[in-house]
Amino acid sequence: MRPTWRAIALAAGGLPVALLPTLVHPRLWPFWPVSLAVFVLLLATDALLAPRRSQVAALAAVPATLPIGEGGEARLTVHIPSDRPVAALVALDLSDRLLPQPAQSIRAARAGTELVFRLLPTRRGLVTVERAWIRYRGPLGLLAAVVTVDLGREAAVVPNLGPVHRTALRFADDRTFRAGLKIERYTGDGTELYSLREHVQGDDTRSIDWKATARHKKLVSRQFRAERNHQIVLALDTGRLMSEPVAGIPKLDHAVTTALLLSYISLRAGDRVGWITFDSRVGLFVEPLAGLAAFSVLARRAGRIDTSELETNFTLGLTALAQRLTRRSLVVVLTDFVDTVTAELMVENLGRLARRHAVVFVALQDPGLAATAGRSPGGLVDLNRAVVAGTLLRDREVVLRRLQLHGIQPIDAVPGEVTPRLINAYLEIKRRERI
Repeated sequence: MRPTWRAIALAAGGLPVALLPTLVHPRLWPFWPVSLAVFVLLLATDALLAPRRSQVAALAAVPATLPIGEGGEARLTVHIPSDRPVAALVALDLSDRLLPQPAQSIRAARAGTELVFRLLPTRRGLVTVERAWIRYRGPLGLLAAVVTVDLGREAAVVPNLGPVHRTALRFADDRTFRAGLKIERYTGDGTELYSLREHVQGDDTRSIDWKATARHKKLVSRQFRAERNHQIVLALDTGRLMSEPVAGIPKLDHAVTTALLLSYISLRAGDRVGWITFDSRVGLFVEPLAGLAAFSVLARRAGRIDTSELETNFTLGLTALAQRLTRRSLVVVLTDFVDTVTAELMVENLGRLARRHAVVFVALQDPGLAATAGRSPGGLVDLNRAVVAGTLLRDREVVLRRLQLHGIQPIDAVPGEVTPRLINAYLEIKRRERI
């Protein structure tokens, strides 16, 4: 039990009042010890009437999984042994992968009062709601008790599949997305001949089959169908740069969510999807799988992907990937870089990979970089920051142009813009039959 501010204020205010009678007459000195005894009696009464600390309890209900970026709710039920509601302040101790939450004020009694705390994970992995701190006052408000209740509730932080399903539904009715699910005709696109038909006004003249036209003595056009069963491989960089947070979430988690979305769409379109992760060495490798049932496999494996403090070895990672690919594939590399010097080996190895495969390069840009470069400087420090940010942006443009010279399609955008641009690039590559 600890004295409250009310008890301290009462003691501080009562001291001069208790000493005042002694200034009137010396024989009134007993008034001082009597006042002190009354104050101690009030403290003792408050302590005796206050609910017993040993009987205070708290029970927590925590979801088994927490999607990164969305989180969930922890429901805490607090029981204070009192027939009347008692004002209390409740706070939670959370592991370092959860954002701290403010304490909440409640009025709890013996029947229990339920509180809801938001659990907002910053990284994937295992998180813990460690303990609850409950602070309540006695009926006179002079003493406060602090009770600690160990909870030990754990939850697994997993990739956020909500945006995956919501975005996939938006593409479900897209004509290009359905290519491969049903035979569809794209005049002038594709390489697999589907049929011949009479040429009509509006058809692309490049689709005219001149040999068939000579035989039938009228214009005949070729029609093509979109192929399926392509091989898509997603390579995720798990090195040091990918641990940098953007909007409170590490870049790797943004990359994992994007990769899951592309995997879902590709599997639904009839393609085979595989994953590989690498930093200074190769980590996870999932052989290309087919069918929507493979998505649950990829989602489970994605929950084990984590960043490291090591620098990324693009030579080792991309060479190991190339050795595992036995057929032409679409390779999507999700990574980040700082400047032209650190990106030198990355560009070289990506160019080597692009000689046999279609490569899409995805860089996750920090939105604060462009904001710093475009902000009007208010002093020398701001000017220096703007110059450095502008230099980094120019270096990124140089690297992206070099990748384009190797036939690689680069996507450099903030995490919120990466996903739609990557899906459009995937659909365009399939429509053009580049794989």
